[in-house]
Amino acid sequence: MGGTFAVLERHLTLYRRLWQASVFSSFILPILFVVSIGIGVGGYVSDIGGVSYLAWIVPGVLASTAFQQAVGESTFSVLGDFKWVRGYHAMRATPVRIWDMVAGWLLYIVFRVLIGAVAFLAVSAFFGAIHSAWVVVTPLVCALLAVAVAAPTIAFSARIENDSYFAMLFRFVVIPSTLFAGVFFPVSQLPEALRVLAYLSPLWHAVELCRSATLGVAPPWPVWAHLGYLVLWAVGGSLLAYASYRRRLKD
Repeated sequence: MGGTFAVLERHLTLYRRLWQASVFSSFILPILFVVSIGIGVGGYVSDIGGVSYLAWIVPGVLASTAFQQAVGESTFSVLGDFKWVRGYHAMRATPVRIWDMVAGWLLYIVFRVLIGAVAFLAVSAFFGAIHSAWVVVTPLVCALLAVAVAAPTIAFSARIENDSYFAMLFRFVVIPSTLFAGVFFPVSQLPEALRVLAYLSPLWHAVELCRSATLGVAPPWPVWAHLGYLVLWAVGGSLLAYASYRRRLKD
């Protein structure tokens, strides 16, 4: 694990120098979103499932923030370390293994997501949007979601040569997933065909787990099914990432 922690240390060192650039997107923006949508719009929306719209939307925003952060951090930064900075090529010239590069990056993403999740929950508790002690497990759910989506994203980033592909990723994957994964309204309101697509999204599974934890209710599927689906994405994505890194670093 020494190589993995060396890679993690490298990313944390860079983040220590650049953390100011992520304060707004990682901490302030989600809070403003909850205040404007959860409290502002929520004042015109009736209760959902016996709880206020604010309490209902908070776990969705929590999970979607982790989702967007994990995907966003795994695009330009990873491509840059391959194509422009060539940081991964420098690592390849050391005893660091490809698995270390993948695992070190995923641990870094988990670190970033956990910090943002804890800060978000603290603010949500201040507004009275937390209704269950099970809320303590939501950062772990967000961490698992982050790995589940960051792993295939870095696999994608390692295979492309042009950053214009990221626009397609955000337009056709990130935005639809955020809009139709139960973050802002129940998936049951979607047509059946779109509902199936929502179920395929790892974000929906994390949203439902976070919502059941913050509200103290049972999720629509068994907990093991939601967790198993996220683990499947995490393992499959990690294998793809390893293959992509190995292929890219052949030169």
